[in-house]
Parts: sequence; C-alpha cells; structure tokens
Amino acid sequence: MNTLPRLLVLTDRSQLRLGRGLLPTLAECAEAGLTHVVLRELDEPEEHRAKLAEVLAGLGLNVIAAHTPLPAAAGVQLPASASCNTSFVGLLALSERPDSRCNSVLHLGRSCHSATEVATAAEEGFDYAMLSPYALTESKPGYGPPLGPDAFAGLPLPTYALGGITPDNAAAAVAAGAHGVAVMGAVMRADEPGQVVRDLLAALASAEVTG
Repeated sequence: MNTLPRLLVLTDRSQLRLGRGLLPTLAECAEAGLTHVVLRELDEPEEHRAKLAEVLAGLGLNVIAAHTPLPAAAGVQLPASASCNTSFVGLLALSERPDSRCNSVLHLGRSCHSATEVATAAEEGFDYAMLSPYALTESKPGYGPPLGPDAFAGLPLPTYALGGITPDNAAAAVAAGAHGVAVMGAVMRADEPGQVVRDLLAALASAEVTG
C-alpha cells in the first residue's frame, strides 16, 4: 500500500471557476506535485465516475473514491454514517482478509466530526480519518463551529484536517497533530489551482522540517 500522503485534494466541479474543467484542473495539480485525489462528484452516474477515476489514474494520481469503490481507485473514503462491516463488502472477499481489520489492500478512510468518531474508526480498522471542520469554510457555510487545532492532539489514527484549509494554516494543522490536510475549496475555486497545490506542499514540507 502506498504511504499516506500529507495532502489530499477533494473534487467538486461545482466550485470551479467559470470555464474551468475538472480534468484540466487536476492535471495542473498533478503537475504541481499532487499525488492523491478524493474523487467525489457523487451526482454523476457510477459509470462516469469510474471513467473519471481511470483518467485521473492515467495522470499519475492515486484516486480515492468517495462512498463507493471504483475499479481504478486505490482506496475508498466513507461517510461518517457508514459502517465498515457493511460498506466494505465487495472490496475484499472475507477469505482474503488476514484478520478482523476492514482493509488489507486499499486505503480506507472515514469522514469524522469528533475525536470520538476518529477513535471508533481506529477500532474498526480504518487506515485514516478526515476530521472537520478545522476552520470556517466557504464550501459549507454555517456547517458548524470550527474544531480548531486542539481537536487534533493525540488521535489514534492518521487524521487529515478538513474544512477551511489554506496554505496559510496547513502547517499549523500538522503542528497541532494532524497527519496532513484535505483541501477542496481552496483548490477548486482557485484561479491557479496548481500554484495552490505547490503552496500547500511547501507549507507541509516546512511543517515536517520544523516538527
């Protein structure tokens, strides 16, 4: 399995600047150094999402499929309400699982909104979690009070800070205990998404050095 990266970018084509396409945007991000993308676009038919995953994999990106597995994807990101035991059926036959953990081949993540939910994800064998909202987010205004840095201390699972993440606060999130950051709006809405990715990667690299 690939080592978990410090940066995940989540897709949302509805936030793209007028005239921008999702595939060219992600091609720019890949060229800028992005290695992993969480493919959402949940309103699209499954066949279309599968094709998108295939094309993105062809760009050299590791694709994590939101909610449901896709053939070209290297992992699955499940919503907070999903049960590992039921949602993971079909990804691996029971006879292929070496122990009681959900996952032995693919990255398997869960969206969480509290430290308790992250602890439950760890107990159920998830590889990582996303914990949100880290800060105020334009993508989901009124979503809820930000958790802030304190929520990321001492978590039992590699956890990504999601919600309101920008190059300006990415390093602080990692310094607070997050494994990395997951970003949607700051990249999807950008005039130059590739540059935002470069800035995020630079911030995360500096956090590793100072950490």
